[in-house]
Amino acid sequence: MFSEYDIIVVGAGHAGCEAAVAAANMGSRVMLVTMNMNTIAQMSCNPAMGGVAKGQIVREIDALGGYSGIITDHTMIQFRMLNKSKGPAMWSPRAQSDRMLFAGKWRQMLEENPLIDFWQEMVTGLIVKNGVVKGVKTGIGLEIPGKSVVLTNGTFLNGLIHIGEKQFGGGRAGERASTGITEQLQELGFESGRMKTGTPARVDGRSLDWSAMEEQPGDENPTGFSYTDTPRLTKQVPCHITYTSPEVHEVLKEGFHKSPMFNGRIQGHGPRYCPSIEDKINRFADRDRHQLFVEPEGWNTCEIYVNGFSSSLPEDVQFKAMRKIRGFENAKMFRPGYAIEYDFFPPQQLRLSLETKLVKNLFFAGQINGTTGYEEAGSQGLMAGINAHLAINDKEPFILKRSEAYIGVLIDDLVNKGTEEPYRMFTSRAEYRILLRQDNADIRLTPLVHKLGMNGLEERMDRVARKSTAIKDVVKFFEKNSAIPDELNTMLASKASSLLKQKVKLVSVIGRPNISINDIRAHSPIVDEFMNTVDSEAIDSAEINMKYSGYIEKEQEMVEKMNRLENVKIRPETDFHSLSSLSSEAREKLSTIQPLTIGQASRISGVSPSDVSVLLVHMGR
Repeated sequence: MFSEYDIIVVGAGHAGCEAAVAAANMGSRVMLVTMNMNTIAQMSCNPAMGGVAKGQIVREIDALGGYSGIITDHTMIQFRMLNKSKGPAMWSPRAQSDRMLFAGKWRQMLEENPLIDFWQEMVTGLIVKNGVVKGVKTGIGLEIPGKSVVLTNGTFLNGLIHIGEKQFGGGRAGERASTGITEQLQELGFESGRMKTGTPARVDGRSLDWSAMEEQPGDENPTGFSYTDTPRLTKQVPCHITYTSPEVHEVLKEGFHKSPMFNGRIQGHGPRYCPSIEDKINRFADRDRHQLFVEPEGWNTCEIYVNGFSSSLPEDVQFKAMRKIRGFENAKMFRPGYAIEYDFFPPQQLRLSLETKLVKNLFFAGQINGTTGYEEAGSQGLMAGINAHLAINDKEPFILKRSEAYIGVLIDDLVNKGTEEPYRMFTSRAEYRILLRQDNADIRLTPLVHKLGMNGLEERMDRVARKSTAIKDVVKFFEKNSAIPDELNTMLASKASSLLKQKVKLVSVIGRPNISINDIRAHSPIVDEFMNTVDSEAIDSAEINMKYSGYIEKEQEMVEKMNRLENVKIRPETDFHSLSSLSSEAREKLSTIQPLTIGQASRISGVSPSDVSVLLVHMGR
């Protein structure tokens, strides 16, 4: 019934969708298998993309030829650039999306790709011969042959939903769990574990008192995620902010004895940085209120997502407590919040390409690796799809360094350190934040994936070339031309910045912390005339490069030092157990993870600097 596919992607969430388009755009024939064609790319939790560090990841996905940024730009209802009061390394784009339009646009773009086929059914197992994956088996007994398989099962592997003392199998509200894959992988020698996540109740926006809440509008001049020509918002839907109270907390506490989190029924580890409301009340007992973000789910729906009110308490307790929240006094609930437990596979069992070490041509991406978040999942799917294509064509894997992308940080952390709780990306996890900004992802990454041969990137490469040239031209202009005191001193005085006593190069003025290019061009005709010829995004990047040149140079020096270790390869046949000078923990961790370079070995938890020195000596350094 099925001819052999190059790549089979199991699961059509954010990881699966990005894996499918990446592999197809590399030239592979792809079969995307999902349990439900109507829930492709569904936003299971909040209707938003981006955020702190996550926004950088979406821009990186876009720069690498992925679709998450394009689809978000086409379907968002609000856009905000977070952390603008901080340095540019922290600026993070975030968008509220129309949940239904988002999923619909993803499906449309998938179906427009002639190399992607679809099959709706549960995958219950893999076809593995001599340590190599050869396809998948479905619930009705069909076999789909494939040269490579990417598993992106999300929360569906033996998923178990909890609402108070009730529990039932499911991968998501209203959808059944996936069975069979975990058990087979365990038989093949894989180690598995359990994790937990949760989601808040959804409410009827018509029943809320919006006047009692604080309005949170979008940016005055919204931009977007994609580096291509995507639509820009001309109108936006506001979000709102409200708070819990001691009264709300007391009502919630009434149900704690029925909470699956507190009575031991949930065994999996939950997300540290996105805890349930009952967990927040328990852990932060000194706080008398917690912030809630009231987020619309689309242009044409009254369904509202209550961000910050995730819960697995009994539905009657959730409802009673919710009605004590300001603005929610008459709230109607669409469905209660719930917690879900699911199987994952500790990611130390993967190579940096996301290929498993135990089975050749089998790749894992997304929550199966212990991560949380659409953005983290999508980036792994993209990398797995690219590397699955490269693997079956006997080419070297595509691996991003920590100095090249947040995606590189994410995968490096997972493979070398593992995770005991759902992993979420933060800017603080990256050593080179000023290099990995959201404004320069295209310059950093598009040339890398273009070199791999991904289709459809010619126009993107032209844009990158034009942008790079424009940035250099702006910097040269500021280095060559002088600031005139009579033109700028009034502006400098208004900014409480020291006045110019004589002409100085413009670059020295832009280096001042509270002075922007727009401040200068508003008072300098020559600057304004030149800037009118330059794209706004190139101007922003050039300004960052000039303002933070010292920090950028220092980070580049750090990268060069680290690359010296990255360039020292570890021989694949190295028997770490035979190196008696290594600590016992280092021998165990190195044997398990099998690092490719000294740099990778140095980042493994439990490998000390002295262990690195032993390895360098062993490698003849």
